Amino acid sequence: MTIEKRVNKAKKGNEKAFQALIEIEKRKLYRIAYLYVKKEEDALDVVQETICKAFISIKQLKDAAYFSTWITRILINTAIDYLKKKNCLIPSEETDQLMLQPHLHLEEKLDLADAISRLDEMYKTVIIYRYYKDLSIKQIAEILNCPEGTVKTRLHRAIMQLKTELGEECI
Repeated sequence: MTIEKRVNKAKKGNEKAFQALIEIEKRKLYRIAYLYVKKEEDALDVVQETICKAFISIKQLKDAAYFSTWITRILINTAIDYLKKKNCLIPSEETDQLMLQPHLHLEEKLDLADAISRLDEMYKTVIIYRYYKDLSIKQIAEILNCPEGTVKTRLHRAIMQLKTELGEECI
């Protein structure tokens, strides 16, 4: 069954279809939550809250093809709210994703993760969407509800900050 069919069934109240959609997305959601909150327990809480919010508001999803993007946006907003409630700094280590990059040595991966964790939230978010979710500039602009030029600027500034901090060879 396609994602679109499952989403349409879930929108009609089919809990099993919704569970199947969550099963497909759960690992990705956990990894992104962990990037923001840095702790396993907190990431699990954020994912659980995201799933509840998504279940309640699935009928508001306009295009079934964008389910993954839609639930990821809910997750990021939930993680940011969670951090604000805990009075923490926003996003965190990228180590899970960075470990998948074979051209970087462990030391460089940890340096990059640390540098990314120090970026402003708006820069960190576009980096995650672009390089870890592999979304286009247009898709990121739609998710963030801002012009494509703004996304490009944020991405450029984030990369420049990372290059300055780490040196050209690490990026």
